[in-house]
Amino acid sequence: MLDHGDRVAVAVSGGKDSLVLLYVLKKFFEEHNRTNLIAITIDEGIAGYREESLQIVRDFCSSIKVESKISSYSQIFGTDMDYATQNRPSNKMTSCSMCGTLRRRLMDIMAEAAGATVVATAHNLDDYLQTFLINLLSGDLERIGWMYPEPVRYGPNGIKKIKPFVEIYEHEIVFYALLRNIPFQSDQCPYMKESIRTDIREFLNNLESKHAGVKYNTFNTVTKISKTLKDSTRGALTNSTECQICGRKSTQRICSVCGTLKVLINPQ
Repeated sequence: MLDHGDRVAVAVSGGKDSLVLLYVLKKFFEEHNRTNLIAITIDEGIAGYREESLQIVRDFCSSIKVESKISSYSQIFGTDMDYATQNRPSNKMTSCSMCGTLRRRLMDIMAEAAGATVVATAHNLDDYLQTFLINLLSGDLERIGWMYPEPVRYGPNGIKKIKPFVEIYEHEIVFYALLRNIPFQSDQCPYMKESIRTDIREFLNNLESKHAGVKYNTFNTVTKISKTLKDSTRGALTNSTECQICGRKSTQRICSVCGTLKVLINPQ
């Protein structure tokens, strides 16, 4: 997952998962006399919500002596989530979909600027299963193939993306955070109810409470499905082109980021 000399950018939001991941990687790096670790944090521009988590990230990074960089949607894209949600052409364009598209791009930009060779995200087993069901219900087979949990290299610099917590239950991460006195933001994003993810989370938690182990069994099945789909679409992914607006790799003439911004900022 990590090679000697890798510079790792940890995507840190201020929530329990990402702060625990940063803490664990910091301990790992200290044990191996390595210092190439940086926290990258994104300010989506959600008034009354994001301010608390940004302060938690600043304070925590300072306390464990990890370099921290913060960037925002408004700085890079000229818009933020509050504006995007109010000015989207239709409620079918969900805030979670817009935010995820912009967040992934800004994460890439920040990692490249920091000279990182690896980006580590704190997606856990629960996140993985929820994302699978969202993609399944929306009929997005290609994204199910992308989900296969293996380190993926992307971008002009061949940055590798890893998910060290993908086989760990969410409640185990919460327990570890409390055990280690790691502070984290417990408030949920005010836009989260727009997504079907909340309903899926409740559905899976209910199943797990009645049938212990069903989540992990499902994880193993999903992994097999996503690998099969990834192998079958590998050629299509390799034949990607460049976005006509930003020049980054895309499977379409205009990438999802530029398409989203075009609708929000310049809808003509």
